[in-house]
Amino acid sequence: MKINKSELETVAVKPAQYPQPEVPEIAFAGRSNVGKSSLLNLITGRKSLARVSGSPGKTRTINFYRCSGKTDDGLSYVDFRIVDLPGYGFAKISRSESEKWGEMMESYLEHRENLLKVVQLVDIRHKPSAQDVQMYDYLRYFGLDGIVVATKADKVSSNEKARNIKLIRQTLGMDKSDIVIPVSALKRTGDSELLQTLEKIVVEQE
Repeated sequence: MKINKSELETVAVKPAQYPQPEVPEIAFAGRSNVGKSSLLNLITGRKSLARVSGSPGKTRTINFYRCSGKTDDGLSYVDFRIVDLPGYGFAKISRSESEKWGEMMESYLEHRENLLKVVQLVDIRHKPSAQDVQMYDYLRYFGLDGIVVATKADKVSSNEKARNIKLIRQTLGMDKSDIVIPVSALKRTGDSELLQTLEKIVVEQE
């Protein structure tokens, strides 16, 4: 799939502000400094659709992006939303603020009827944190797990990449059928595989 059009549709902090659930949604979650905004800009082909901040923890809302794209076979178009969830695990925010973010995400993940899958981002250079494991377990509980993007893949060698992906799978307790996609926003690699995966999810539910 190639995303031909994407735009910010809604910014929300509570369910009453969500857009109508008339199209499927795929959400993206990850630690505050994992490179989520850069990834979203890469797969949508937009330089600044999602704001890339030098200050981790900047995203404090749920951002809904309306997207449309042409399938790889060129025969049809798909209409869906990418949902950018607030980053977690940033130490400099207060506990009360962190709890608000957690409640905001839980409300969306547990009750959003048109949510098909959550893509979880982890930094390929590091073993997934306890919060990464907690998030993946949470997604598994609701049947939203199965896809992990290992960001910043340009920062490791080929041997390190294979070894670290194995560590990611083991640490998160991923099944054999679950997918880990190494992506580099800087080198613009891995985005095609991710887009193919997203296309399959959206098309299969139609």
